[in-house]
Amino acid sequence: MKYQIPYDQNDHLPNRLGLREAEAIAFAEFNGFIQAELLLVEKLTQRTKFTSRYIQTIHKLALGEIYSFAGKWRNVNLSKGGFVFPMAHFLPDIMEHFDQTILMKLPNRYENKAQLIHDLAVVHAELLFIHPFREGNGRTARLLANLMCRKQGLNAPHWEKIEPNENAPIRFTTYVIAVQQAAEQNYKPMKQIIETIFPT
Repeated sequence: MKYQIPYDQNDHLPNRLGLREAEAIAFAEFNGFIQAELLLVEKLTQRTKFTSRYIQTIHKLALGEIYSFAGKWRNVNLSKGGFVFPMAHFLPDIMEHFDQTILMKLPNRYENKAQLIHDLAVVHAELLFIHPFREGNGRTARLLANLMCRKQGLNAPHWEKIEPNENAPIRFTTYVIAVQQAAEQNYKPMKQIIETIFPT
C-alpha cells in the first residue's frame, strides 16, 4: 500500500501502543478484530442496521486501542499496485451515497440465498473499492460480511479459500480484480467469489 503522506511508506503507522515491530502490530490488530467480532455478534439482532456509522463502529472497536484514526474516514489518498482509491476529500459524500443507495436498503431478512449473495457481493466490493479507512479496510469489510451472514443465522463466509497461490480455490489476484470492477458497478466477479465462499 502506498500512503501519500510525509513518512516512509515502508515504516509502520504511528500507533498508541508504541509498537514498532511489524509482527507485534499485526498481532495487536488481529486481536482487535477478534474482540470486535465477538462483541458485535453478541449485540447482533434482527433490527441491526449495517450503516456507514456501523462500519465506523466496527473499525473503532477493532483498532481504537492501536490507532488514533480508528473509526474515522481517512484524510490521506491511497493507491495500491497502480490502482488509485477514491480521493480522501470525497469520502464523506461517497460514504453518504453508499449509505443511502445500498446500505439502508438492505432487508432485515432474506427470502432466498441468491439475494443475500448479491447484497454481500455489492456491499463487499463497494466498501473495498471505496477503501474509507487508512488501515484495516479488508478486515473491516470481511467482518461486515460475517455479520451480514450471522444476522441471517449463517456461519461466516470461507475467506480462507482466497489465497495467493495458484492452486487456491480463489486466487487473491482474482479477488482484487473483483474489487476494482466495482468502479464500473460490475459486481458479477465478486458475486462469483461470494458464491464460492458462501457458508454451507
